[in-house]
Parts: sequence; structure tokens; C-alpha cells
Amino acid sequence: MLKTEIIAGLEVFSCLPSRKSGKPALLFVHGAFAGGWMWTETFMPFLAEAGYPCYALSLRGHGGSAGHEHMDWHSIADYVDDVKTVVDWLETPPVLIGHSMGGFVVQKYLEHRPAPAVALVCSVPPQGLIAAQFHLLLSKPHLFLELNRILSGEYTDTATLREALFAGEADETMLAAWLTRMQNESHRALLDMTMFNLPNLFTMHRPPMLLLGAEEDVLVPAFLVQTTANTYGLHAHIFRHMGHAVTHEKEWPLVAATLRDWLEDLRL
Repeated sequence: MLKTEIIAGLEVFSCLPSRKSGKPALLFVHGAFAGGWMWTETFMPFLAEAGYPCYALSLRGHGGSAGHEHMDWHSIADYVDDVKTVVDWLETPPVLIGHSMGGFVVQKYLEHRPAPAVALVCSVPPQGLIAAQFHLLLSKPHLFLELNRILSGEYTDTATLREALFAGEADETMLAAWLTRMQNESHRALLDMTMFNLPNLFTMHRPPMLLLGAEEDVLVPAFLVQTTANTYGLHAHIFRHMGHAVTHEKEWPLVAATLRDWLEDLRL
């Protein structure tokens, strides 16, 4: 059963197993333009069913969290502080799972604290956003311009959303729901991810790490997920025929099952 509460001004969703299993808690960190809601319909119930207590926060200025009035002033460091707040609220340190910008925030968190394990899903690489931005500008200039409109808080449509986030079939009802919940993102945070606050690889804790990407992702292309894997000396699992929103692609259970199986193998 899904529950929502406010912790120090932050919206936190929880979905718990029907009985205690002794398995570690999972904390999901969303990407840009989104909120904790993006995990609640798919990954959280799937992994709670497997025995994992699941939590997802909405970073400040996102979803039901406080801070919308100062959106453009929020930094990546602020988002890291939000993750710390929720980690401190939980009884034990959780496994951190970050999508897109959330994956970048998780990498920055590791500069300050250890974690039992980390999963980066279609994550912004430690080298930042520049390569992704140029790739999108050159390959899909119309989409690049449309995403800048969203950043400015302007309206888009389901066709643009489908092209940006999905490779396979996307249910129109789901797309319409996403459209009502998506929002503008902090310019400051995007600049931090571009060049001003990149992860310090020499000071980061290095827990077990899972790297997942999507073959047809136009926002964080698969070659950048592979760049992240090379940086950390790991293998990247790239899902074929999927786009950036692997949490809601038709075949999302394949991604969630890969995450579950990796967690089981870790025996945390």
C-alpha cells in the first residue's frame, strides 16, 4: 500500500512489503522535470512485492515538496542535502537508486557518505551534460528547443513527451497523466550538471554499483551510460528498444527484475 508523508518539507512516498523480510530499504531519486511520483506505479510495488521496503522522495521544488517558489535557485548540493535528510529519517542506510538527474545526485551524495549499494538508471554521467546536450541538439534540434521551453515552464504536448522519453508503445492515458505532473527544472541545477559541480571521482565512496541504460534514449544516450561504466570500471546493461523513461516503457518489468536480481545477488 502506497503512503505519502512530508519529512522536513519533502514529499516522501513509501511502499512496504506485506511482512518484514530483513532486506534493505531502497530510496529512489527522480530525474529532472519529475518527482517521486515517477516510481510509485511500477518499480516501488514490484520491489516491495520482492520484500524490499521502498521509498521515493520528491526533491525540493518538485512534486509535493516545498520550495517551488525558489525553483531556479536550487543547486545539486541542495538536492544532495534532500537525500541526506530522508536517509537520516530512515532507520538504516538505504540502497540508492537514481534516474537521470537523480543518478547524478546519487553520485554527488557518494562524495559525502557511503551507501550499501547504488543503482544508476539512465543517469547523467560524471562528466556532466555537455555531451548529451550536443548529441540532442545535433540529432533532434526540434526536441532540444522543445525541452528548453519546458525548462521555462511552457506547455508541451504528448507527442513531444513520447519522443523525448519513450521508444516503444506508450499508453495515451499514461502520457496525459505524466504531462500534468511534469514541471520546470532548476536552471542552477542544470548548470551544476553541465560543468560547475561535477562529481569528484577521487573522494567518492565506491559501493557496489549497477548501471542501466536504454538503447534508444535520446536524453542520456547509451554511449554515455557506457562512458559512466568505463569511468567506474563496470559493465553497463543496456535495454534494447527502450527510451529514457524505462520506469514506464511497456517492458519496464524487465528493468525492475534486473534491479531485483542484482539486489538478491548482493545479499545485503
